[in-house]
Amino acid sequence: MTPPAPVAMITGSARRIGAAIARHLHAQGYQLALHYRSSASEMQALVEELQRSRADSVMPLQADLADVDALPELVARTIARFGRLDALVNNASAYYRTPIGQATPAQWDDLFASNARAPFFLSQAAAQHLKASSGAIVNIADIYAQRPLAGHTVYCMAKAALVMMTQSLARELGPEVRVNAVAPGNVLWSENPVKAETLDIVRERTALHRQGRPEDIVSAVHWLLTGNQYITGQVLAIDGGRSTFI
Repeated sequence: MTPPAPVAMITGSARRIGAAIARHLHAQGYQLALHYRSSASEMQALVEELQRSRADSVMPLQADLADVDALPELVARTIARFGRLDALVNNASAYYRTPIGQATPAQWDDLFASNARAPFFLSQAAAQHLKASSGAIVNIADIYAQRPLAGHTVYCMAKAALVMMTQSLARELGPEVRVNAVAPGNVLWSENPVKAETLDIVRERTALHRQGRPEDIVSAVHWLLTGNQYITGQVLAIDGGRSTFI
């Protein structure tokens, strides 16, 4: 009897790293529940692309992750459609400057909502289903969760909370569920009009002297989901050696 296809939920999956993760996991045979907030046209194009290669294998899920009450519903809809959940990839993230003296409570709430609160409550809602499938969670953190980025204190704090969540949930959900994180360096050039770094700075402060690629993150996520069953509670830096620089 052919085993059922694994099912993954990916947040923030309409564009950029999230879409790259979706394409890769789909090519590996996953059925996908793909969350997006406002990128409806990009999500429609991605779903149509993936469905052309395998029909009825993708379900889009629209939600604002700041709405905590909507998060359990995302998991419930995934289970109703596919009957199981094997992987949760918490990828969605807000990122922008919050200089000291200018940061607002609204910015705090926004940055923590996507980078820490939503991943926790999605993980909580998904836990019983992931336990049933001996599944895994991968969180997309940041190297700046462990070293500050000038002008981005609130973002760094939110990502640090995500790292602690990763380590804590590894204990709370083990042995059935593994929980790990990927901490990218500069892999995909920011769309922010005010960028924290130039490409020259990235090259100068990276041991490999170049920017990374989305594929570098994608392969790490896939490996953490399926490639090693004895790794949990870990944060894997995908930064070209950036973290070796003080």
